[in-house]
Amino acid sequence: MGIVVSQSFKNLISTYLGFIIGAINMLFLYTKFLSDEYYGMVGYMLSLANVIMPLMAFGVHNTLVKFYSSYKTRGSLNSFLTLMLYLPMLLVIPISILIFYSHETISYFLSSKNAIIKDYLWHTFLIAFSLAYFEVFYAWSKVQMKTVFGNFMKEVFHRVAAMLLLVLLSFNVIDLSFFMWGLVISYLLRMLIMMGNAFIINPPIITFKRVANLGSILNYSFLIIIAGSIATTLLDIDKVMLGFYIDIKQIAYYNVAIYIATVIAVPQRAMHQILLPVIAKYLNTNNYDALQILYKKSSLTLFIVAGLIFLLIVLNINQLYLIIPKPFSDGLFVVFIISLSKLYDTVLGSNNAILFNSDYYKMVLIMGFVLVVLMLILNMVFIPMYGINGAAIATFLALFIYNSIKLYFVYLKFKIKPFTINTLKICGVLLLSFLLFYFWDFPFTPLINIILKSVLITLFYVFIIYRYHFSEDISIVLKQFVLFFKKTP
Repeated sequence: MGIVVSQSFKNLISTYLGFIIGAINMLFLYTKFLSDEYYGMVGYMLSLANVIMPLMAFGVHNTLVKFYSSYKTRGSLNSFLTLMLYLPMLLVIPISILIFYSHETISYFLSSKNAIIKDYLWHTFLIAFSLAYFEVFYAWSKVQMKTVFGNFMKEVFHRVAAMLLLVLLSFNVIDLSFFMWGLVISYLLRMLIMMGNAFIINPPIITFKRVANLGSILNYSFLIIIAGSIATTLLDIDKVMLGFYIDIKQIAYYNVAIYIATVIAVPQRAMHQILLPVIAKYLNTNNYDALQILYKKSSLTLFIVAGLIFLLIVLNINQLYLIIPKPFSDGLFVVFIISLSKLYDTVLGSNNAILFNSDYYKMVLIMGFVLVVLMLILNMVFIPMYGINGAAIATFLALFIYNSIKLYFVYLKFKIKPFTINTLKICGVLLLSFLLFYFWDFPFTPLINIILKSVLITLFYVFIIYRYHFSEDISIVLKQFVLFFKKTP
């Protein structure tokens, strides 16, 4: 796992940097300088753009990774890459025409509960377009085993841009209209910078020749559009549906809670960028022994790291909600239950990468379609009953079922599973840590309390992980830190 660990660690740093900046934005700047209505609108706009993005990308970001290593000659590879550049336009152009001629109808439907939504349809479309082609250009870099710069752009750039826009808004340098367009421009600029980086790494040679295996490529792309839309829908459909049932201010509270819980998924996101091309290569060369080893190691490493983050969040969440505006504390239950679903997701390790790059990718579509229907039904049942807590319950149930089915399917087809005896031991460490630290706090201000408690939790957890060597990769990293501090005078 040399290249995986190396780039995953670098990606982890940039991803957490992005999340820290994002946390400052969401917990302090957005809540201070935007009304709850406009804050909810920003969350709704970005969620809807993420739902549309897989459709506009035409599945190319996954297709490029899956098929790249199967082309052995420069000519066939150039034809394939040319196809990948232009394929998304097959849906981008029709969608833009549809919005142009049906703007009023679409915006009226989306804004039936909250009128503010109708003014930001084009904003949403342009962000979705930027997200789609950003992923295409990022995949262009991934297949060259270059993920660090792309991950920085994906996690940090747009959050820094949002911070600058919020600061300008706070000093009345810009108004709300310019702020909303500024968000759009930041995503477009991020896409263009990623394009430049991808083309420096591997300059495109436009070749309009017949692409070998075209039928399989189009079939895979079409199905990945749906599968990718399903995966994104499972993440964002709750926020979109909230716009139909409750006041848009509540979406702002929900977004903050979801953002806090999503910090648990950071290690998985960081590792996933390099896992995709590595696993695609193993599958294309039928190297199933290496695949099984990577499956177990990725699961164990992610579970250990995400487990610590889970503890830091759930054991400090009450104090954190004392720092931010009081209405946002309505999302306390949301944080807890979504954190559990994210922790379970990390235990699956490279499960998603295996499924999307295998010959069984069609099953992801079937499983996902059933679960989207289930999630829609669950949201329709629970949101009217429990508001944002109902959306969290629906999301938890849908993701738990979806991940469990994927876990069983990979075992059924490949006879491999991510769990080891150490997985059970880590569960015990998490439970012990929770029981030791949940029921007390320091008698200080919330911020000091969080810092001191987090230090104690981290020292306790890391000591146990280091002492009992639950993960070879984690032990190597910790030993390097120990040696470094021993050598430091």
